[in-house]
Amino acid sequence: MLELKERFSYQGQSVAWGSMGEGDPIVLIHGFPWSAQAWRSIAPWLAKTHKVYFFDMLGTGLSEKGSDQNVTESVQSDVLEDLIGDWGLTRPQVVGHDFGGLCALRGHFVNGIEYGKLHLVNAVAVLPSGSPFYAHVANHEPAFAGLPDYAHEALFRAYIQAAAHYPLREDSIQMYFKPWSDEVGKAAFYRQIAHADLANIEDAQKLYAEPDFDVHMTWGMRDTFIPSKQGREVQKLLKAKSFTPIPDASHIVHEDAPAALLGSLLNSI
Repeated sequence: MLELKERFSYQGQSVAWGSMGEGDPIVLIHGFPWSAQAWRSIAPWLAKTHKVYFFDMLGTGLSEKGSDQNVTESVQSDVLEDLIGDWGLTRPQVVGHDFGGLCALRGHFVNGIEYGKLHLVNAVAVLPSGSPFYAHVANHEPAFAGLPDYAHEALFRAYIQAAAHYPLREDSIQMYFKPWSDEVGKAAFYRQIAHADLANIEDAQKLYAEPDFDVHMTWGMRDTFIPSKQGREVQKLLKAKSFTPIPDASHIVHEDAPAALLGSLLNSI
């Protein structure tokens, strides 16, 4: 397990983070409904040659959750900008998965953060995005937040298993579920979905162009959440230097094929 012992205050809200290793910086950004622990099999190996930073997005994991929080994608890229500034990093390499990919993309194209390299893993990046489930939660957030615990856990399990090609380990499911398991976490889970705003994707997508740093992409080809054709579209828009397909992995590549993901990252870092 990764240790997130440090805390950063973003507008009075606590963001949990940690780091390991020495060398040039790499920042790892997780997606939803995961946490920084998605990188637990990846970060220690990258830390052999780099200083690796990881954090729980606002409203997720060990970071603060609250009923009056704004956890939209625009806020998350603002958090990233402030974190990188607080860490004193200049052109770090950044790895983003799922909404972490969108966070990284907005971080550059909207917030103006400069990277050394950008690595995207099954990233939310272009429209169309979302699902009927997301839309339904957005329309009925209070009802979902009031689900009995057993129904909430069953829904969570079904959701994350749908993101994987292979059956997820029980300890992994429990690890990912724990931050969302109490009443505060339950409400925060549905808040994250309800706050997802397609305009934040559209605003970034309109700005996409070849950046002045290399972009590399890795894609679990069995992803039913974000099909590989969207990944190929992003590759063209950003003129990515590489696109590494992982055949027997779905959306959560970290769990389906951690060694393949690590190999892809090591090959491009």
